[in-house]
Amino acid sequence: MPSGSMQSVTAIRPSHEVATSQGLPYFVGISGHSAGASGLSMHLVVIPPGARSEPHFHEGHETAIYVLHGRVETVYGDGLAQSVVSEAGDFLFIPPGVPHVAINLSASEPARAIVSRNDPAEQDKVRPYRLPGAA
Repeated sequence: MPSGSMQSVTAIRPSHEVATSQGLPYFVGISGHSAGASGLSMHLVVIPPGARSEPHFHEGHETAIYVLHGRVETVYGDGLAQSVVSEAGDFLFIPPGVPHVAINLSASEPARAIVSRNDPAEQDKVRPYRLPGAA
């Protein structure tokens, strides 16, 4: 870092969950708003037992997920016809623009994951995905 430049380090302890466009509770960690980030965001998502996100995609940014607890099925792609199951200790990568739905496979335990994106205002670019032929 050049001499004379001073940037601060920010610690964030989320105190409450927020609703998201995906329909899942987030605990906001790092974002443009919370920490002044300019190129990334990182949050904790909790998927309640048996719950699923709304079908959606992220316009123009990548998503990296690390599963902390639980088993989550991610259905994705055109018509949500493909599927991958991730569990505690797994990383998951979702490219920009790929429609997907996250489904907690447990009926009794919440699933928890760290979600990071290369956009500090990523919720501004969540778009609903309509299945082909849906009204």
